[in-house]
Amino acid sequence: MNLIAHVEIPVRELERAMAFYSALFGIGFGEIVELHASRMAWFPFTPGADGASGALAEGEVYVPTTDGAIVYFAVEDIDAALARAGRLGSTILFPKTSISETGFVAEITDSEGNRLALQSL
Repeated sequence: MNLIAHVEIPVRELERAMAFYSALFGIGFGEIVELHASRMAWFPFTPGADGASGALAEGEVYVPTTDGAIVYFAVEDIDAALARAGRLGSTILFPKTSISETGFVAEITDSEGNRLALQSL
């Protein structure tokens, strides 16, 4: 069992963040959901599959930061993902670094000022 069940990434402008993550990862989001005085957009996921679900979350309690927990996103080609991130205005906080013979990580900022990590294996 994976201990982490769900992750919410704080955003200031939900639509801007959705556009950033859509362009960075080539994904789409479903309808925006209003929940507990917040607005959320869920990343694509398959119920019952391995891994956690996640959402972009906009609301008073959601404060973007580079100082909190770091969410790692799996990418097939980290160089291509970093190039897309650069075109989207990201800052590289931790450069592409080898973690194994075939794996790499890097950390960047998103459109909202959060730190996030990219990982390829």
